[in-house]
Amino acid sequence: MLKSKKIWLLGVITLVVIGFYAFGLNDYFNLLVLKEQSADFIVYYNANPWQVSAWFFVIYIVSTAVSIPGASILTLAGGAVFGLWWGVVLVSFASTIGASLAFLLSRYVLRDTVQQKFSDKLADINAGILKEGAFYLFTLRLIVVFPFWLINLLMGLTPIKLRTYFWVSQLGMFPATILFVNAGTQLAKLEHVSDILSPAIAVSFALLGLFPLFAKALPGIIRRYKVSKAYKKPETFDYNLIVIGGGSAGLVSSYIAAAVKAKVLLIEKDKMGGDCLNTGCVPSKSLIKSSRFLAELSRSGHYGIKRASAEFDFAEVMERVSSVIRQIEPHDSVERYTELGVECRQGDARIESPWEVSVNGKTLSTQNIIIATGAKPRVPKIEGLDQVRYFTSDTIWSLREQPKHLLVVGGGAIGCELGQSFNRLGCQVTIVDIAERIMLPEDEDAAGLLITQLESEGIELKLQYSIDSFSVENNQQFATLKTKQGEILKLAFDSVLFSIGREANTSDFGLEELGVQTTPSGTIEVDKYMRTSVPTIYACGDVAGPYQFTHTAAHYAWYSTVNSLFGDIWRFKADHRVIPRVTFTDPEIASVGHNEQSAKAAGLGAETTVFQLDELDRAIVDGKTEGFIKVLTPVGKDKILGVTIVGEHAGEMLPEFVLAMKHGLGLNKILGTIHAYPTWAEANKYTAGIWKKNHQPHKLLKLLERYHLAKRK
Repeated sequence: MLKSKKIWLLGVITLVVIGFYAFGLNDYFNLLVLKEQSADFIVYYNANPWQVSAWFFVIYIVSTAVSIPGASILTLAGGAVFGLWWGVVLVSFASTIGASLAFLLSRYVLRDTVQQKFSDKLADINAGILKEGAFYLFTLRLIVVFPFWLINLLMGLTPIKLRTYFWVSQLGMFPATILFVNAGTQLAKLEHVSDILSPAIAVSFALLGLFPLFAKALPGIIRRYKVSKAYKKPETFDYNLIVIGGGSAGLVSSYIAAAVKAKVLLIEKDKMGGDCLNTGCVPSKSLIKSSRFLAELSRSGHYGIKRASAEFDFAEVMERVSSVIRQIEPHDSVERYTELGVECRQGDARIESPWEVSVNGKTLSTQNIIIATGAKPRVPKIEGLDQVRYFTSDTIWSLREQPKHLLVVGGGAIGCELGQSFNRLGCQVTIVDIAERIMLPEDEDAAGLLITQLESEGIELKLQYSIDSFSVENNQQFATLKTKQGEILKLAFDSVLFSIGREANTSDFGLEELGVQTTPSGTIEVDKYMRTSVPTIYACGDVAGPYQFTHTAAHYAWYSTVNSLFGDIWRFKADHRVIPRVTFTDPEIASVGHNEQSAKAAGLGAETTVFQLDELDRAIVDGKTEGFIKVLTPVGKDKILGVTIVGEHAGEMLPEFVLAMKHGLGLNKILGTIHAYPTWAEANKYTAGIWKKNHQPHKLLKLLERYHLAKRK
């Protein structure tokens, strides 16, 4: 119904424009005709001032609203007939009202289609318009070489608010309105419309338009100048690049720099490999593997095996985690990176100036600096915390004595992964979260499936609770939980694990003294090139965000390194569009792009295609039929807006969708790709098949049915 209304409206506008030219009305939008008939217009106006003013006002609005060229001639006519001041009043308001109507027509007819079709490409533009739309519009209005009708149509496709569009247009078009109306009062002297806009005037308007943007950028320019001016720049440099932090972001940054033959120094104060190797991805996935083995044994009946069991020692399982770390350590070692051309030093780095870093008592100079200092687990301030035994995802790996009752605070990815693993290793586990459900950023159905699994394994979930205090009574540790409504629950435990997020490591190495700005969330503020408020200093990884994953740390490290080394030649904007994530619970949850909840919040009109894994042959063979693939697409289109996969090997099935989204491939391309049988990845093809089935060309199929019927006769 809505689509037909839009088509009808577009048809009416098209007929108006065709009629305008068909009846020769365009002949009146001509400077020569205006000059010849201006005297008659003036006489008629003197006899009927309000009638002529009203008709002029309406004609101006309509012609502007349907984007008919000729606003310049109408504006000149306003000056010639009404004089300067009354002409300015009429033209100024008529042009703004007409422009706003054209803006609304464009928004109503075209915006949804354009935004859905080019959503990934328009994300940055939409964000910029929401933040700085008034500045952009004001600049465009003052740079009069841009056709105003085109500005009306294009701005209608953006999320700028109508009231903002109206008053900025009124203000921005006012100088040009005065110029053209005044020229109309001198109509007899004009030979060409272009005479009004001499090169000098056009340049002046352009400079006036650019002034607000320059004024906005000026504080940042001054700040960077002051930062640089406060320190003496070395005449020569010891290094092209110094990287602070030997985690994922720092390792990738230093490797890329060495690969392009830059002289690079990597400084790490603790262990090479950072959180991912030593306290994050590697140890947690090692623990998950051991716990999954035990869980599979408990399901032996599913595979026709009557009984299967295993004896294990908790301390030995934790020792295996440490041994896996030791096996991977050489991949991130000083020796390996030295061989790759990276100079490595261990010690506490301190940034002394935009070009100087000190380490182990020695000050070194560099053209640019990359901060990749990572983040640490957040520990809340709770009454009685110092009396109880608590861990974070950094310190839990020292645990060798099995907790009887582990209290996990936080129902996000880390809390659910580790909570499930320790539960399978024989610990009683309670997960506490203030939210109404666990895994809040993920698809609601995905979280629901995981909740069912966790509870079936005996994990207790205390949702919409927060920890009010800790206490110890008769050598027993207690947590007092409280709801927003004031309900109180006292829970006994013997160890607590905090998994409530991570905070960036930004303190005690010179950032405050240098004036490097941070965001409200505590990460280092970087621009679209990963550059901080100090132009020679870049940041990437968990310390800068916006995503705190190992793979995004490596992703943003590329932009930081290339822009720091080659930014004076060419810069690359960091690409935030297609960011996958995987939670390695059982079942796994893997996702990229939007889910149903985020799409609705973003105002995207999306349809959902779901394939249940219990229909996949490989899932049936493996006895892992719980889960689904859910794909979001624009209505009637096969373009992928987002994917959620829940089930066995979900993380391994996701990359095909990530690749498709990255390179603009739709579900039809996945459907047309051969997938080996029997594999888990076949589920991707079957999902695409369901979408195709739901979008059959029914009219064409009806014709084909008749065709085949005719051939049988």
